[in-house]
Amino acid sequence: MKAENDFFDRLQYVTEAVLTHRKKTKRLKREKQRQKNALLDWLEAFIWAACVVLIINQYFFQAYQIPSGSMIDTLLIGDRIFVNKLVYGPELLPGMGKTPSPIEPERNDIIIFESPEYLSRGTVFDIAQRIIYMVTLSFVDIDRDETGMPKAHFLIKRGVGMPGDRFINDAGDMHIRFSGETRETSEIEYNKARGWMHNLRHIHKESLSDGIRSVKEYSLRQIYSGGAPPRVRTFNDWTLDAAWYRMLRGAYPHYDGYKQQSNKLARGWYVPTGRVLPLGDNRDNSRDGRFFGPVKEKKILGKGVFIYWPGNGSDQGPPPDKNGIARMGMIR
Repeated sequence: MKAENDFFDRLQYVTEAVLTHRKKTKRLKREKQRQKNALLDWLEAFIWAACVVLIINQYFFQAYQIPSGSMIDTLLIGDRIFVNKLVYGPELLPGMGKTPSPIEPERNDIIIFESPEYLSRGTVFDIAQRIIYMVTLSFVDIDRDETGMPKAHFLIKRGVGMPGDRFINDAGDMHIRFSGETRETSEIEYNKARGWMHNLRHIHKESLSDGIRSVKEYSLRQIYSGGAPPRVRTFNDWTLDAAWYRMLRGAYPHYDGYKQQSNKLARGWYVPTGRVLPLGDNRDNSRDGRFFGPVKEKKILGKGVFIYWPGNGSDQGPPPDKNGIARMGMIR
């Protein structure tokens, strides 16, 4: 009987101790919460939310803003999109170490990649810029040029050329010689057969001819006057023929750019193993793989999947609709 009483006494003691400790802990937590600074409380909540956003952006879905009209009509200037970071293997840290993935980019995918022409301001700045950009869902970008415009650190284009392809320019239209084939196929006809109806050209043939004529006349005036080499940076880079660039190279032998242009127009662009040739849907106004060549697959960060904020309906492309709110949806 005494042993039984001792057992219940101990059980009562342990129960009271546990309940007292629990009540004390709750009371201390409430008092600590009351004494806590409101600003620190808000900051703590913000940091936790930022960490969640960073994890999602880094490894799953990241927000990006379209800075130029190179992807009109698929993507307009100001469109904000979500990119699937998981599909091709996310980076372990921003700008460092990409994880492998069994999925490779496919033809016609809209891909985002690090620009081969981007000049970094250092690892610390790059990481800080990407963290701020991710936390603010692309609304704040501290990486800007001297005019205040965001730098083209990342580019969004369509993955058009796959390993083994060779692309030939024909007055701005592209022809593909697929791996293992001897004949060239019109890219426009190839896309139509597969129902890929994204726009490839925005300039009519009449305007195209006028533009080529104007560029040639300007080039000749520069040559005859002994002026500086004409720097052609528009769609005319890809509509002038190789013979014309050879002539410009003869007039300006110290300017190596014309040699590169004539070689590209004569030989086309070959896509090596492990690379993808990215081109803008707005072929007449896109600085893409025709300038910097195919990009490495390990530099491709993700695939564009969804527009979450409508474009601004500017004169860079057709307006979304009369209310400017009809562009949200899947990217194709």
